[in-house]
Amino acid sequence: MASFPERVNEKLIARSRTVGELLAPTSPFDKKCGRENWTVAFAPDGSYFAWSQGHRIVKLVPWAQCLNNFLLHGTKNVANSISLRLSRQNSDSSQKNKPCEHIIDCGDIVWSLAFGSSVPEKQSRCVNIEWHRFKFGQDQLLLATGLNNGRIKIWDVYTGKLLLNLMDHTEVVRDLTFAPDGSLILVSASRDKTLRVWDLKDDGNMMKVLRGHQNWVYGCAFSPDSSILCSVGANKAVFLWDMDKYSMIRKLEGHHNDVVACEFSPDGALLATASYDTRVYVWDPHIGVILMEFGHLFPPPTPIFAGGANDRWVRSVSFSHDGLHIASLADDKMVRFWRIDEDYPVQVAPLNNGLCCTFSTDGSVLAAGTQDGSVYFWATPKQVSSLQHLCRMAIRRVMPTSLVKNLPIPSKMVEFLCYQI
Repeated sequence: MASFPERVNEKLIARSRTVGELLAPTSPFDKKCGRENWTVAFAPDGSYFAWSQGHRIVKLVPWAQCLNNFLLHGTKNVANSISLRLSRQNSDSSQKNKPCEHIIDCGDIVWSLAFGSSVPEKQSRCVNIEWHRFKFGQDQLLLATGLNNGRIKIWDVYTGKLLLNLMDHTEVVRDLTFAPDGSLILVSASRDKTLRVWDLKDDGNMMKVLRGHQNWVYGCAFSPDSSILCSVGANKAVFLWDMDKYSMIRKLEGHHNDVVACEFSPDGALLATASYDTRVYVWDPHIGVILMEFGHLFPPPTPIFAGGANDRWVRSVSFSHDGLHIASLADDKMVRFWRIDEDYPVQVAPLNNGLCCTFSTDGSVLAAGTQDGSVYFWATPKQVSSLQHLCRMAIRRVMPTSLVKNLPIPSKMVEFLCYQI
């Protein structure tokens, strides 16, 4: 079994440059379980980076300062090395909106993180707006943490204070995602087989329960226009939901094992899903068709082998903001960077015991979390997007596949706009 197709010379694939690493502090009596870094996240404006450091702790670090530390002190950086210097800033009220480091004790093992920012003009769906406890301003930045006990805690990023404690799930909250439109609508995915929709502008009121999964729900992701939600889970489940009607649009079928991660492309025209079946599929979510397959084991395993313990479980997938690159993280101790028009990686990086990955807000860095609570960073592939691709993304942001196919243009152009060539 190989990690690349036979026609690909592994030695010719570029190695990603290491940008830095944040190592979780350890003590002689630390238990190995409970240290896992299940999730990493960048703030929408790029001001903060957050990760679950293990043992109930979430670390919030100003991203610009983190990059500066890597440049000044080399790639290695112990997570607590700058805490003392920044702790004095945290108590200064005049520094409220200046990025400051925070260490948050969430009270239980943290499985999921998500940043959310508010847009004041985006009104809550609740009628009695004057009765709200919290009035979010334009500069509001929140962090949601999903815990082992089923609770979701909402924190003010600038102060590190707890704002809300959402209690309704009965099992682990495995993933969280905010609507990108600034409405502060939060969706949580849980092992209790449900997704729950929360309105944080209505003091965390739970608006809807989405049911349909027959087993654990591993992940969820909004489309860029917030109209569609994708949820993935055990038993090969990939579901698409209409978030205006809170109804299921369709099920996507093709994986052979649990599906554990999903993410939309920046224009919403593509959806990437990662599975324990050793594959990442790229779908057209509007018609439910698989456009690309990124394999992590060659020759491709049979459905029976792919559905079991195949040593190549894909743990995470992330779409770059250029819409051209995808990153995946698998159990074969490797991070892969893919182009959406190539079926082999254009860049790779070594990583032991990786669990999660995500691109930075500007797409220049990939962050990956590991089982020991640490985070590693790599420079991403650099490529100037073509004018054709930029035009395609602009069109696909406002036009679904069905409308594109009805355009009075040559068939080759339609195929290009639909990412079929």
